[in-house]
Amino acid sequence: MKRQSKVATAIAAVGLGAMVLSGCSAGASHDEDTLVLWHYESADSAMGIAWAEAIKIFEEETGATVEFEEKSFEQIRSTASQVLNSDEAPDLLEYNKGNATAGLLSSQGLLSSLDEAVEKYGWDEKLAPSLQTTAMYNEDGIMGSGSWYGVPNYGEYVQVYYNKDMFAEAGLEVPTTLDEFESVMQAFADQGVTPLAEAAAEYPLGQLWYQLALTKADRDWVDAYQLYTDDVDFSGPEISYATETIQDWTDKGFISPDATGLKAEDAGTAFINGTYPIFFSGSWWYNRFTTEMDADWGTFLFPGAEMSPGSAGNMWSVPEKAQNKELAYEFIDITMRPEIQALIGNNGGVPVAADEADITDEKSKELIANFNTLTERDGIAFYPDWPTATFYDELNAGLQELLNGTKDASAVQKQLGEQYQAGVDDIVG
Repeated sequence: MKRQSKVATAIAAVGLGAMVLSGCSAGASHDEDTLVLWHYESADSAMGIAWAEAIKIFEEETGATVEFEEKSFEQIRSTASQVLNSDEAPDLLEYNKGNATAGLLSSQGLLSSLDEAVEKYGWDEKLAPSLQTTAMYNEDGIMGSGSWYGVPNYGEYVQVYYNKDMFAEAGLEVPTTLDEFESVMQAFADQGVTPLAEAAAEYPLGQLWYQLALTKADRDWVDAYQLYTDDVDFSGPEISYATETIQDWTDKGFISPDATGLKAEDAGTAFINGTYPIFFSGSWWYNRFTTEMDADWGTFLFPGAEMSPGSAGNMWSVPEKAQNKELAYEFIDITMRPEIQALIGNNGGVPVAADEADITDEKSKELIANFNTLTERDGIAFYPDWPTATFYDELNAGLQELLNGTKDASAVQKQLGEQYQAGVDDIVG
């Protein structure tokens, strides 16, 4: 007989504050026929919609009950180590990928190795090599090798969004080379329009900087930068080109110096409002533009690059102290099925194993096709701030100095190189 999901009630009482802060369940069941599941996706997000359907299928097929507890991202991040080391650990949770998160917990023995389950269910055959990188960690918690400690079922990447109406009004076509891209931006600048919606107080400009480096890079360089396989020369052609180009584009009026104090939300909403015709940012903006933007818009991969910033999405991980691991594996497998992957794709997400024929929305098709193009050519290159715990803030600060003219390109990349190396040395010794 089908059993109904138990959705945990939000705890608002002050007297239960300590329990919320510790991440402890207010009454999680650990019966052998109950799967205790945590994730932090909203109910109307692509993943929230798809996973709700997966819960229904799971309960129908197994006869088990899913006890779903919605946690915030910050709640899981800040309390994971202590909760997963207790009897309150769930059977399955969504967890962030990367050395400082899943890698750290795996090195502490708090996550279960999924190697046998991966082999049994064939999940490795559904994930491109670059998507597997963030699912595997060695004994030191460094991604890219070792055992599987998570399984992603969606992806994310950075691409170019453009305002089709503004392009048409200016008589411009989608560029296919970097030279053409610069010509398009110059045409807008000549008309008194700053072409790029940017923000240097948060991630967008840092991702553009990294993308520019990737136009001169290969997979070996990415592995050196992200996985510490070799030294990274911050005065080499990759980073020199990136930093000098950001300065050049600012001087030419392609990027406003005002971006120094702007955040990602500022840049995104300015693109939505038609202030700027181009925005280079992540697939996570797709739903915002679909629902909030009046102008017609489209996307294309960054011209002149085989690789782009991106990764597999956050992962399903199974705590070492989970009491119903087999049920967790069954649920993971359901989320990898074509019908669940199609739900992710048709609701604005980027599935990792969807049948493209199942995707009906035209913009979703474009979004997924671009991602598939990247994965097919091993073009997922992760994010510029991943190598160290402090590099996100350091990169933003350096690029702010570049935009406001307090440091030139050479000084900024020298500073970034020293900060990067110090952070890597703290990790690998």
